[in-house]
Amino acid sequence: MNVWQVGNVKVTRVVEVEAIGGTRFILPDATPENVKSMEWMKPHFMTEEGKLIMSIHALVVDTGDHRIIVDTCVGNDKDRKVPSWDNLQTSFLKDLETAGYLPEMIDTVLCTHLHVDHVGWNTMLKDGKWIPTFPNANYLFGKTEWEHWQNEDQDHYGPVIEDSVQPIVDGGLARFIDVDYKICDEVSLVSTPGHTPGHVSVKISSEGEEAFITGDSIHHPCQMSRLDWACAADHDPEEAKKTREEMLADLADREPLVIGTHFATPTAGKVRSDGKGAFWFEV
Repeated sequence: MNVWQVGNVKVTRVVEVEAIGGTRFILPDATPENVKSMEWMKPHFMTEEGKLIMSIHALVVDTGDHRIIVDTCVGNDKDRKVPSWDNLQTSFLKDLETAGYLPEMIDTVLCTHLHVDHVGWNTMLKDGKWIPTFPNANYLFGKTEWEHWQNEDQDHYGPVIEDSVQPIVDGGLARFIDVDYKICDEVSLVSTPGHTPGHVSVKISSEGEEAFITGDSIHHPCQMSRLDWACAADHDPEEAKKTREEMLADLADREPLVIGTHFATPTAGKVRSDGKGAFWFEV
């Protein structure tokens, strides 16, 4: 568990899964041979052998007035076509409680997009039915994102929309928002399309300090040095690359704390420019 203070805002990372290797289906270009020269990624983001280390985690953004959970991982008991994600039985809710947050304390759930590993704990299985995990929360789904998934194959990873999103909509807890939506004074959204059409990242500002939660606009720090390495799940790889280029240039200039949604421990750091159009991550 990691905790960061951004002005008056506390951000807590609650890990569902952190693993070495098994990432080639996500970043097919990031072979050990291609990444081993990126010495700056050791030891946090790759092994000596060049195997990538990645994480699936949620981030609780606590402003004092609001408790917002950003992305809700894969979830337990979900029928998934990725073997390592199928019918997980993790201690996520217990770990969330250890961090100081009962599900009833969360007032806002924000999904940066509606992929399988970002919506899972929206719901939990109880008496054979999928019910909202966070019963007192407004669930924020992007309008563009929701419309996209009404016309897209939803079964590539399993019945993701059916078990993790539709029950929230049916229960009247969903709010469909614009890509530049402002949640509260300290927390607002930034449009970062490409991975999905309505993908957003999250900007946190408080007391002159700033943090940026990436979502899947970038999956692994190696993509900072190789902006052309697309994620296999990118809806529009060229748009995703353009988003990375613009986003990383901006982050390198402003130097906020950057919290990667799939970055392994220690997860947060600063984007640095190499002065030649590529970047690296300093932790």
